[in-house]
Amino acid sequence: MEKIMPNRLDRGFYMYQDEFEAKALEVLRSGWYILGNEVKNFENEFASYVGAKHCVGLASGLDALWIAFRILGIGTGDEVIVQGNTYIASVMGITMNGATPVFVEPDEYFNIDASKIEEKITGKTKAVLVVHLYGQASNMGPIVDLCKKHNLRLVEDCAQAHGAKFNGQQIGTFGDIGCFSFYPSKNLGAFGDAGAITTNDDKIAEDTRVFRNYGSEKRYYNKVVGANSRLDEIQAGFLRVRLSHLDELAREKEQICERYLNELHNDKIELPRIREGATHIWHQFVIKSEYRDELMKYLDDNGIGTIIHYPIPPHLSEAYQYLGLKEGSLPITEKYAKSVLSIPLYNGMTKEEQDYVIEMINKF
Repeated sequence: MEKIMPNRLDRGFYMYQDEFEAKALEVLRSGWYILGNEVKNFENEFASYVGAKHCVGLASGLDALWIAFRILGIGTGDEVIVQGNTYIASVMGITMNGATPVFVEPDEYFNIDASKIEEKITGKTKAVLVVHLYGQASNMGPIVDLCKKHNLRLVEDCAQAHGAKFNGQQIGTFGDIGCFSFYPSKNLGAFGDAGAITTNDDKIAEDTRVFRNYGSEKRYYNKVVGANSRLDEIQAGFLRVRLSHLDELAREKEQICERYLNELHNDKIELPRIREGATHIWHQFVIKSEYRDELMKYLDDNGIGTIIHYPIPPHLSEAYQYLGLKEGSLPITEKYAKSVLSIPLYNGMTKEEQDYVIEMINKF
């Protein structure tokens, strides 16, 4: 058997190869490559899928994050509460606007611990950024109440959790803005960089549309100093194809993860847990182990690739040394960084590959 990679994107392509290739030709032959019908149709279809009033396509998930805070007017002197164990892009969305991230520890489900948010609120706090990490919806009930109580903006980083729900409601619709990435490895992945925001607020949607296109509502008439962050036609077309199959793709991943949850038995590893009321779309299947590094090497030696999401928490990264947070300041976050491991999971993963991963982990 060839080496099992942590993720394989080619299989997802081959499943719908004819549709992707037909769409590519359709867009190429249309003669319209930026902000055309594919983008408009994708925005409508994705907004409707999520249950939001608006979707605005952008060039990447990071753009969705920093533009969201820019549009909300959050910047220098403001604080934004965010979990410690997220991907650094979440934090960059805050700091690129001059605002300060205030970190909160995660709960046992890898998401922000809702019970620890209130103690971090100060007179400077303007927003909470919730990250639905690895594909599981966060504990949104208490977070929404808290934001209302303290009059805070609520932004959701939905980059890893397209279609996840909390108490039956899709993420990306709880806050002022939902930020999505369509990076190729995501459950709803493009074939390059792509992103979007979702919102129920007409003004936020309109401001984002203007901002993404050089701050121009009408060509060469610029209202604000904006950015060039447009979802392009060909990626939007590919996303429309993938979106039409998203439920079946999600079901396939769910079946693989059900096998993992039922058939992995090793007291050296801890399996992921799902919060009551939340759904998990399994962007990653993340286990924890005190012997993480040995396990990783053992699996690699046996032809199984794994990834650590993420080895260095943002507060300890070189980029954020200026915040002055030392090792030990977020013990739970730091413990996760030393013990989490994402095992192989992708659409088109064969039964033989699944069997082998399960067998080798159980033997460790």
